Amino acid sequence: MSYRQLARATRPAIFPIGFLARLPYAMTPLGTLLLLRHATGSYAFAGAAAAAQSLAIGAGGVIVGRLADRTSIRRLGVWMAVANAVALAGLLAATFADRPTLVAAAVLVGATQPQVGPLIRVYWSHLARLRPGQPDLVTTALSYEAAADEASFIAGPAVVGLLAAAWAPVPSGAPLTACIVLLLAAAAPLALLYRTAPERVSSQSVASPLPRAGLAAMCAAMAIMGAIFGTVQVGVTAYATTADNPSAGGLLYAALGAGSAVAGIAYAWIPSRVTLRTRYRLFALGLVIAMSLLPAGGAQLPLAAVVLVAGIAIAPYMITIYAITERLAPARVAITMSIVCAAGPVGTAAGQSLAGLLAEQFGHRAPFLLPPMLAAAALILAATNGATTVGQVRAVGSRLGHRVGR
Repeated sequence: MSYRQLARATRPAIFPIGFLARLPYAMTPLGTLLLLRHATGSYAFAGAAAAAQSLAIGAGGVIVGRLADRTSIRRLGVWMAVANAVALAGLLAATFADRPTLVAAAVLVGATQPQVGPLIRVYWSHLARLRPGQPDLVTTALSYEAAADEASFIAGPAVVGLLAAAWAPVPSGAPLTACIVLLLAAAAPLALLYRTAPERVSSQSVASPLPRAGLAAMCAAMAIMGAIFGTVQVGVTAYATTADNPSAGGLLYAALGAGSAVAGIAYAWIPSRVTLRTRYRLFALGLVIAMSLLPAGGAQLPLAAVVLVAGIAIAPYMITIYAITERLAPARVAITMSIVCAAGPVGTAAGQSLAGLLAEQFGHRAPFLLPPMLAAAALILAATNGATTVGQVRAVGSRLGHRVGR
């Protein structure tokens, strides 16, 4: 299916509104860091509170998934957008309170994240089941969503930086205020566009068991990917700081997203005869090769070029994880997708913490030693659990009358 056909399969407004709706997710962590640093004067406190917020995003994602199993994703999306806007307003107000209140407010912001990415993927899954004559709809939609995610993580931090500069010398509240506006003007209206999704999932579907082995494997794969994000983020920041150009860290990290966005768009053009199992193992191997370039960045090779090339391996691997997850339990796609997506922020928090310790102890190049090891773990996971996981997908597909290739 082409992207033009994908646009015709749903309301065209879902694409621009969907992009704007996911910007708060990309802007909130950096916006929180700026706000808390300005309020307390402590980078250590701001970093710890931001890490707690990331963990709350992961936990909140699981809760959102369980709720989506039992209620309309339209209604849930609207309420979560409003709740997150209120929580952000509370965090802004909490800057006049003590530190425990600030931490609690930051955690509440994380717990109420609207989970735009997982819910919109659930919407595409529902839409595909209503259009059995378009078997490539989900693959094309997941390719677009991966590219949109990466583009948002390029644009989001850039918007935070622009707002911080525009509102100087008191910039700290502007990015989160913009997030509130985007939540109410984009995230809530986006949820109202999910008209093809069922208003309520049947009790039989909710009661159906989850494929625990496959779900655990996909969670591990996503956590590894999150840890790679966290270590690269710390690595480019440490490199830029050492080079006495701290602002370059954001641009270097944006190169990772740029490479991934391009690869995400191209994923839809992979022939359908290339099966999920093949894609899973092939892209895990590609991840190892790409991440192995990072330790040479800034020394033998320009870091920006290395990060850009490394990013190309990310989207295909992640899209394959989403594709497998979507087919693991079609009757409960909301909870499976949300659980797997929630593993990402947990991995990111762990990666940031470990990479930070390495950078402090051994210098700015040390964090770049972690991504190759993490990618190797992803390849081992794909090699050892790939057959079992995709086998579960095949069994589910057979029961539903869908064909899923080995």
